[in-house]
Amino acid sequence: MLLTVDIGNTNITLGVYEQNVLKLTARIATDSKHTDDQYAYELKNVLELYGIDPEQIEDAVISSVVPLVGKSVCNAVSKLCDIVPLMLGPGVKTGLNIKIDNPAQLGADLVAAAVGAIDEYTMPCIIIDMGTASTISVLDRNGVFLGGAIAAGVNLTLKALSENTAQLTSVQIETPKSVIGANTVDCMQSGLVYGTAAMIDGLVERIIDELGEPATVVATGGMSRQIIEHCKTDIIYNENLLLDGLKLIYDKN
Repeated sequence: MLLTVDIGNTNITLGVYEQNVLKLTARIATDSKHTDDQYAYELKNVLELYGIDPEQIEDAVISSVVPLVGKSVCNAVSKLCDIVPLMLGPGVKTGLNIKIDNPAQLGADLVAAAVGAIDEYTMPCIIIDMGTASTISVLDRNGVFLGGAIAAGVNLTLKALSENTAQLTSVQIETPKSVIGANTVDCMQSGLVYGTAAMIDGLVERIIDELGEPATVVATGGMSRQIIEHCKTDIIYNENLLLDGLKLIYDKN
């Protein structure tokens, strides 16, 4: 079995593949204070929760946007499964042609998502990943990574509002009954949900104008499902895009 691990700023997403079948997905919290042993303990508990003995894990591939946590999780997997994981980074074969100013700056998560999208969808493709940050990646008709856009994620926006205003407190991120809120909570929820959806629609429209041709639009990440329901753009939801991309990168190496 292959363990795939995508380490984000807020969550760590785990996947276990048996050949080409994704057997499980799970999430644990990203915590830079955790030691190798603590992550090993959490990984062991998650695998056993789904009936998988750590000894069944024959190899692993990891992407991380939090370097310290990436190192800890890599060590944890080595201790738990007695393997040396493949860490996505310089020197790893991805097959992705990257045409940004400094390809080395491209986040491992964006690389994995792009590789997954190229394998599954018609190009050009616009990939929306809504986690701590909302990132948009653009692939041209040949699958070349052109660049994209980055905005604050929904939870990060809410945190900024509640921590930096005197009369706005934290609210549940839920869809209000109307875009026009009748009270403070509804107004904040409208801005968070409908505002983010409108931003996505606007950016996608401008990107397609620059490309000069229609594009497949795919969304992944924790908040995507709730937000894209309110987008006017036709967007495909793929919960496991990054994990599939990591599996493909592992196969190339």
